Amino acid sequence: MAEEHILVVEDEVKIAQLLKDYLTAAGFKVSCLARGDEALEKFKSLDPALILLDLMLPGVDGIAVCREVRKYADIPIIMVTAKVEEVDRLLGLAIGADDYICKPFSPREVVARVKAVLRRTRPGRSHRRLIAGPLVLDEETRQVTVDGQPLLLTPSEFSLLNVLMAFPERVFPRSELLDRVQGYTFEGYDRTIDSHVKNLRKKIAALLPDREVIHTIYGVGYRFSLSPRTP
Repeated sequence: MAEEHILVVEDEVKIAQLLKDYLTAAGFKVSCLARGDEALEKFKSLDPALILLDLMLPGVDGIAVCREVRKYADIPIIMVTAKVEEVDRLLGLAIGADDYICKPFSPREVVARVKAVLRRTRPGRSHRRLIAGPLVLDEETRQVTVDGQPLLLTPSEFSLLNVLMAFPERVFPRSELLDRVQGYTFEGYDRTIDSHVKNLRKKIAALLPDREVIHTIYGVGYRFSLSPRTP
């Protein structure tokens, strides 16, 4: 398999070099950029498999970069943020980031997260198609349609829907969904799943306005079931 290309967008030179060293040692090809506007300019030509995107960048900030990339690409994006920026982290998830990592971080943890995200976003070997009424999910092509219309999802949204559709009516605790979707469990990351569920519901409702698909089980988690939407 060819080296997978990781784009690191980070203006702190020491942090960028540290990430590059660890990711290169793990077998990845790595490009580093220090400005958000430069990342937008060069993104298509670099064609990365994943972006590690710092939140605070000169030129264009990470939120704006994430929002712009999501207009035409569904590649995984992991945001790198400071712990004090919780609101911005949640905003990043709301506009399509797949995950976030807080500074200061362990570079080994970053590598593990990158591997976990890429592992779950690679095309699968199975040919399983999940069908629930008008909703069809194809694991091989990683495509979802509603009444034949494509449903454009981020990698995390696809993985979340895949897990829920595979076990209709089963109630999943947030912690289990986090483990199945993100590939790890970590205290305080339940909001990551909540953000992905919110985004997924909004996208499905745009094509299926009369049906409720993902139900909240208060105090527990979520389950998948096709039901008429409550007025």
